[in-house]
Amino acid sequence: SPPLPYSWDAAYERELQTFQDIGDAGEIWFGEESMVRIIRWLERHQVPRDSSVLDIGTGNGVLLVELAKSGYTNLTGIDYSPAAIQLSEKVREKEGMSDIKLKVEDFLAPSAELSGFGICIDKGTFDAISLNPDNAVGKRKQYVRSLCSVLKPEGFFLITSCNWTKEELLNEFREGFEILEELPTSKFCFGGRIGNSVTALVFQRK
Repeated sequence: SPPLPYSWDAAYERELQTFQDIGDAGEIWFGEESMVRIIRWLERHQVPRDSSVLDIGTGNGVLLVELAKSGYTNLTGIDYSPAAIQLSEKVREKEGMSDIKLKVEDFLAPSAELSGFGICIDKGTFDAISLNPDNAVGKRKQYVRSLCSVLKPEGFFLITSCNWTKEELLNEFREGFEILEELPTSKFCFGGRIGNSVTALVFQRK
């Protein structure tokens, strides 16, 4: 298959080097407010602290660290980039969060033990998959199938996207999911028109 226009491995190799040099975990996708928004939703809905949570495309693992600091105890992060998982392992060690589970996994071909999660979280991974020049439509459909296989019935799926509108995401996830809530995100203004830079939705698996 043709190389991706952006090499995630190369990006995470660089962040890994930076972390080793100065202890900075790199950028937080969608910023701090995106993490706060997710944690607030879980707290508002009194999601039990021991619910099994899967962070799809965990990157540097910072979201999992914040969840652990908020008292969540059953946390797993996956990424298909080995360098990302190495980086998140280093971040986990630095923060002393040894019980966060981290694995190299391709979410489009998940291993058998990746199942039974109560909550799945995606910040930008569905976006990245959607940008793949090699059969993006097929990959999006496979993503939805994978999500159905790893998330328990009635489990929650929290997605943050900067590529898709609410209506488009409702359409993408109509097989097997229903929307519970749209979360408020910051607006941006461009050429006098106000639009959402980011869409954040909570779905429930049927």
